[in-house]
Amino acid sequence: MIAKLVISLMLFAFSSGGDTVSVAFARTGSRSDAEETVSSREESDIDIAEIIFEHIGDDYQWHITEWKGKHIAIPLPVIVRDSEGWKVFSSEKIIHGETYRGLKIDPEKGKIVEASSLRRPLDLSITKNVLALMFSSLLLLVVVLLTARWYRRHDVLREAPTGIARLMEPLFAMVNDMARENIGREDYRRYTPFLCMVFFWILFNNYLGIMPFFPGGANLTGNIAITMVLALCTFFTVNLTGTKHYYREMFNNPDVPLFLKPIMPVIEVFSAIMKPISLTVRLFANMLAGHIMILCMVCIIFVMAKYGPLLSGGMTVVSVLFGVFLDALECLVAFIQAYVFTMLSSIYIGLARTKGE
Repeated sequence: MIAKLVISLMLFAFSSGGDTVSVAFARTGSRSDAEETVSSREESDIDIAEIIFEHIGDDYQWHITEWKGKHIAIPLPVIVRDSEGWKVFSSEKIIHGETYRGLKIDPEKGKIVEASSLRRPLDLSITKNVLALMFSSLLLLVVVLLTARWYRRHDVLREAPTGIARLMEPLFAMVNDMARENIGREDYRRYTPFLCMVFFWILFNNYLGIMPFFPGGANLTGNIAITMVLALCTFFTVNLTGTKHYYREMFNNPDVPLFLKPIMPVIEVFSAIMKPISLTVRLFANMLAGHIMILCMVCIIFVMAKYGPLLSGGMTVVSVLFGVFLDALECLVAFIQAYVFTMLSSIYIGLARTKGE
């Protein structure tokens, strides 16, 4: 946690480096323009909102660090289909504002557009968030396979798990107990793999997002598109496996008074739609807010720098202390959000598996 704060301070201190310059290159079109942008920023007040959104946003390259004045970044593949057809090339061709094969990065939106018409093509590029998603999914697969390998080779009745299996067993047991309690003893086993996938995928990405160094730092669970897909997985699991009693209670509940029967289906359908929306916003908002609060604490140091060494030094101590506290809090929230998302998913599935009386 302290390492993250120190590295974040270094990234902001060297305002000519990091993701700020990467985005500046994309928005200005050349290195000289980027340098002018950085120097003008140093002369004027710091734009906290711009700095924050540059660090939590997506990008066509993965900036790692700065070494001896050189920016070390991984250029990612651009895969687009425009009016001329499919085009595949390295993002290094356009990341500094250049136009390549009729394409460039829109300086306002940060997305690839056609240079002539500024129209967005079909963009299937491997961006920073996409690469982070692939890495976290591969990491989860490796961890699960290694855990399964240990159980295949050992007798759990005679020896306790070791290594990764020792870490994963209580978490698996927690999700399994959650599914049995909320779904029921008859059906919970068929849904446990899905709930485990949701829990561990969110948990891994939450903690990878807190890491300030490669391959961490991507804001996956703070991206509403990612959380929406997770929520839709729960939504379809609930509604495609619901029992006839679940749908009867939704559209023709015999216990509802006659004058409410035309209204209740509308309310029930609205309630079913709101469930994935609540899952989406809850995870997205909590994780995004954590990143923003820590970045704001770091920015306070540089905002107060122009008010003299006494006030600046005092606020630096306060910012560091609050930053460490918020970092610890974000580690706790990362686990809680994975747990809450999984728990609510299991509750929604359990309501849809009702057998009736």
